[in-house]
Amino acid sequence: MWATLPLLCAGAWLLGVPVCGAAELCVNSLEKFHFKSWTSKHRKTYSTEEYHHRLQTFASNWRKINAHNNGNHTFKMALNQFSDMSFAEIKHKYLWSEPQNCSATKSNYLRGTGPYPPSVDWRKKGNFVSPVKNQGACGSCWTFSTTGALESAIAIATGKMLSLAEQQLVDCAQDFNNHGCQGGLPSQAFEYILYNKGIMGEDTYPYQGKDGYCKFQPGKAIGFVKDVANITIYDEEAMVEAVALYNPVSFAFEVTQDFMMYRTGIYSSTSCHKTPDKVNHAVLAVGYGEKNGIPYWIVKNSWGPQWGMNGYFLIERGKNMCGLAACASYPIPLV
Repeated sequence: MWATLPLLCAGAWLLGVPVCGAAELCVNSLEKFHFKSWTSKHRKTYSTEEYHHRLQTFASNWRKINAHNNGNHTFKMALNQFSDMSFAEIKHKYLWSEPQNCSATKSNYLRGTGPYPPSVDWRKKGNFVSPVKNQGACGSCWTFSTTGALESAIAIATGKMLSLAEQQLVDCAQDFNNHGCQGGLPSQAFEYILYNKGIMGEDTYPYQGKDGYCKFQPGKAIGFVKDVANITIYDEEAMVEAVALYNPVSFAFEVTQDFMMYRTGIYSSTSCHKTPDKVNHAVLAVGYGEKNGIPYWIVKNSWGPQWGMNGYFLIERGKNMCGLAACASYPIPLV
């Protein structure tokens, strides 16, 4: 044990408290214990040098989680698969490397006047929402939002649940202003599927989590789009109507650091932006509701079922939280 102390703390012991270098956190034994448990759970192995760096990052995230959970917030944080990473690393690997400005998307959705049900959850209506998937270390969230919306649309129209090929969108949709692992927009991906005359299934075009060459085979297409409904920018009430009456809705928003460690509750942020030029992650609204006077969206993410609430999260509704109403859309399937 003593041999490891110089790695963690510089200087001397003073009154039993380690005095650490200015650039380093002084990691205590409890944090080291939790890090060891976490690395075992997530099957992480590091070189000696990287271990020190990851331990420091983990301890910093652990402290942020505890400080947040001891405060007065509408959501709780917890350790997850991202807990040994800085937000800069996470942004580089999992979010869009450059924001996709969706303000140019032309809206064509005409909403009615309501009223709408106080709550909706497409997961409880039948087999209308496909299982949560995992995008891995590729900024391809937009492809999962797209396939999730179209999988739901086809299931609602036909009763048949398909699993569609995100990798086809990563590899083939560049002509519609999408950029594979660097980002894209569901509305533009729906347009691609429409004009491409279809998308293949996951089984015939499996997900790789990296940019590749287009291998689309028209004869194997199983999902088709007849039209795309683009909801008017900032019209969150139209999103409510669309989810209530028609289909889960794809949307994009800006992820900031605290969202990565979300565990449960209604997410809200004061540090994110609300404009279409800042959104960096696409997801799927599968329902909405209200709890303790706070309205929320029920949202399907693409970071695997172990993240958040079995792969889902709630986010405050009615305030264009983090720009979520800046570029919402859903497909009308050709069946």
